Parts: sequence; structure tokens; C-alpha cells
Amino acid sequence: MNTPVIAIHGGAGTITRSSLSAEDEARYHAALADIVGAAQALLNGGGSALDAVTEAVRLLEDCPLFNAGHGAVYTSQGRHELDACVMSGIDLAAGAVACVTNIRNPVLAARAVMHHSQHVLLVGQGAEAFAQQQGVATVGPDYFHTDARHEQWLRVRGQAGTVLDHDAASFAFAQQQQEQAPIDPDHKFGTVGAVALDRFGNLAAATSTGGITNKQPGRVGDSPLIGAGCYASNSTAAISATGTGEAFMRTNAAYDIAARMAYAGDTLEQAAHKVVFKLLPVVGGRGGLIALDAQGNLTLPFNTEGMYRAYGRGDAAPVTAIYA
Repeated sequence: MNTPVIAIHGGAGTITRSSLSAEDEARYHAALADIVGAAQALLNGGGSALDAVTEAVRLLEDCPLFNAGHGAVYTSQGRHELDACVMSGIDLAAGAVACVTNIRNPVLAARAVMHHSQHVLLVGQGAEAFAQQQGVATVGPDYFHTDARHEQWLRVRGQAGTVLDHDAASFAFAQQQQEQAPIDPDHKFGTVGAVALDRFGNLAAATSTGGITNKQPGRVGDSPLIGAGCYASNSTAAISATGTGEAFMRTNAAYDIAARMAYAGDTLEQAAHKVVFKLLPVVGGRGGLIALDAQGNLTLPFNTEGMYRAYGRGDAAPVTAIYA
């Protein structure tokens, strides 16, 4: 039997220590620890890696501190479009949804696609209709709203182009010194994710996001794409990514880690570090990822100033971190 392991991330990006009070930092650490602890309890009770990553991401989606589900960022039209993916390392089974607007927990819709359809990825109204048929909870658009995200959009929408979630708050901090955020909400890559190893040696990964602030409606990033922002195979690793989605898509970043392990004989850490620090920067890729192999080796590299992250191993207390 393996020692169960769970790791989560809540986005990567620009850190401004000067903008973070002890109280605010404690809120983020507490949220990360609580979510990892819940997934640990599931794994330690004999639960599967797939169930653990689903539950961890569901809880991250429900937490307004992160850009997924409740607390998602706004598109250029002032709406919310959410993406999610889940993958099982046992048989490469996967499910994903993109551009959904009324699904409370997109990761649950992704699980429904995995188990109850013949497809891997459903988008838009088709994904919403399918999720409702499978009993996945739906909500009105106001559910995703938070005042902080709305104010962030109002600040950014007059600027040219889009602004990545954790890269959007240093812009805000420069305007309003009183704002408090451990990773600037206007300068961060707001994606959440989880990877897990269960006691049976099986891996799984899940990723979910509200996208990027002021994005063009219909834009889909790496989060719901197998091999880009999410990947899991028992023969190599489970990976969940966060960052400049287009760069992760162009490099097929998550799968590239698995490929380096399978074909070049790299260790998990060697492969992940080559992707994060050498491959991604060539195409302007900023962000990070969490990766776990079937032996329980874990790595959480990022090329930004920080990444919300946490992990738990067996019965050990959760470990949480924000800065480099």
C-alpha cells in the first residue's frame, strides 16, 4: 500500500509582500490547509485519487479567494465563463467542460462527462445541458460574483487586452496602496488544481478556472485541455498547471513532463523544472504547476514570484506556502 499524497494550487503570479497583512496571509494559508486536510481525510479513509482531486477542486471552486467557481473573474462582456478538467491515471479516462456559465462546480460537470458520455470535452450550452441532465447543480450568474472581482474588472476593462488574474492586482496595488492581496489580484494567473496519489498507487489530476480578467468571450485556455493544463498517467505523473494558458497550450506543457519521463528517463523533478524554467519562458510562459508521480515524489515549481500551494502526505499536517 502507498502512502496517500494530495497537493493543490490556487494560482501563480506577482507577489507584493508589502500589500499583505498578517490577517490576509492567514486567511489564504487557512483555506489551503482546510482544503488539503479534507482531501487527506478522504484518501486516508481509502478514497480514490480521482475522488480526492475532485473534492479538492470542488472546495477551491467554492472558495471566493480563488478564481474558479464562486469568485471567478469577469469577461469583457461582464459575464463569467468557466472551464474544468479531470483525468484518471489508471486508464487515461478524462472529462472536461469549457465556457460554461451556470454550473456551480465545473469540476463536477467534468466528472459527469468522464463517466456518462462517450466524449472528453463538451463546451458552452451543450456542456450545460448535459451537466443538468446528469444532476449537476446549476446557479444564476450572481452566484459567481464577488465585489473584489467586479472591481478588478472595472479597473482593467479600460486597458488594452486582457489581464491575467494574479498579474492583475499589482496594477491595482499601484493604483490603490490600501488593497490587500498576497498575489496581486490583477497580476495573477487564477487557476486552481489538484493532484493525488491514493493508497492503491493510482494517480489523478484536476484543474479548474474562471479564465482571465476582461477576456474575449469564448476564449478557452489550457485548464480544460488534456496535456496542456491537466494530465495524469500512472506510468508517469499527475500534473495540474496554472499560468499563461496560451503558452501552456503551445508547449503541451503537462504532457511534455510525462513525455520527458517516459522517453528521456527524466525524474519527475527534472522534467517539471525543464518545462517550467526552460521550455515555457521561450514562448513567454509564466506560471507554475504541481506534479506527483506514482512513487509519491512531489514537485511544485513556478517561475513567478509566488504560487498558492499546499500538500499533505499520509497523516502529516498540511504544508502551505505562497511565496517563492
